[in-house]
Amino acid sequence: MSVASSAAHPSTVITRLGWAAVAALVLAACGGTSRTAGSAGGAMTPDGFERRVATVVDVTGTPCDLCLWVADTSALRSRGMMGVTDMGAADAMAFVYDDPTTGRFWMKDTPMPLSIAFFGGDGSYLDAFDMEPCVAADADDCRRYDTPAGFTVAVEAPGGGLPALGIAAGATLVLTDQACDQALVPRID
Repeated sequence: MSVASSAAHPSTVITRLGWAAVAALVLAACGGTSRTAGSAGGAMTPDGFERRVATVVDVTGTPCDLCLWVADTSALRSRGMMGVTDMGAADAMAFVYDDPTTGRFWMKDTPMPLSIAFFGGDGSYLDAFDMEPCVAADADDCRRYDTPAGFTVAVEAPGGGLPALGIAAGATLVLTDQACDQALVPRID
C-alpha cells in the first residue's frame, strides 16, 4: 500500500502501518539508502560548519528530510568541501546565498567527486551536474563549472548521490533554521 495513494486520513494510515513502516517508506522515498552516523577511520569531514535540517520534495510530492552542512558566509563557501573525503554526520553541504546569484564552482583541493544541484529562491530545482576532483598543484589547472542564473542554494553531495536524496528535476528544497539532531544522520555512505 502506498501512503500517497491512500484515501485514509494520514494519521489513520500511520496508525495502521506503525511508525517503523512509515520510517521505511520515507527511506524508500529518499532513495532507499540507509543512514549511518560517523565516518570511516582517517576520513576528513567538514569542520566548522553547522548542520541544519532541509526537506526535499521530489517530483511525486514525496518529502525527504535531510541533514546538511551549511556554508552561508563567504569564508565558509570559499572553503566548502576542500580536503573533505567523507560527509560525516550529514547528507550533503548547502552553499547558501542571501540573494539570487550566478557564478562558478571549482573543485580545488577537493579529493572526492561531487554532484551539485542548484535551487532558486522559491526552492525550485534549476540544474545539476557532476564535478571531478582537482588536487593539482596549480589552481589554474582546476576546471571551473558555470552555475545556472539566479540560484540561492547549491547542494553538493558525494558523486552520484543526489538521487538518493530525492534531488532531481522537478524537486523542491526548503532549508530550515532547525539544527539536525541525533535521529537525523546521513543517508549516503
